[in-house]
Amino acid sequence: MSDHSQPPARVLVAKSSLDGHWRGVAVVSRALREAGFEVILGGMLRPSEIASVAAAEDVDLVGINVGGRVEVVERALDEMESAGVGDIPVFVGGTVPPQAIPRLTGRGVEVFPPGSSLGAIVDSARRLTGRNIPTGGLS
Repeated sequence: MSDHSQPPARVLVAKSSLDGHWRGVAVVSRALREAGFEVILGGMLRPSEIASVAAAEDVDLVGINVGGRVEVVERALDEMESAGVGDIPVFVGGTVPPQAIPRLTGRGVEVFPPGSSLGAIVDSARRLTGRNIPTGGLS
């Protein structure tokens, strides 16, 4: 049961790399929508564009497909801070080099490498946005 007194949390989902793999972005976006989130699909965005869209769309959460380029995510975090939206929580998924996970988690980013369950991603999104509604069996 959801709380209808508040609007759905808004999540920006973006890719940070030019690889052609869109399946993960599509699957995660769909799971978030099915869980009641409003998803803004940003597509491939530069770090400054991620910050700009996050601010313009007044999002509650930013999800970034890493595609192996962790430094792009770190630049996006810096740009978000500069744009005054550094308090928006961020989660990332996709190809995340294992040695980069501590760098990202050290900056408050939740990391979902390949094989992470959709339920865990949705649960994280709910917790990060304050929408703590249990999943309906997503795995």
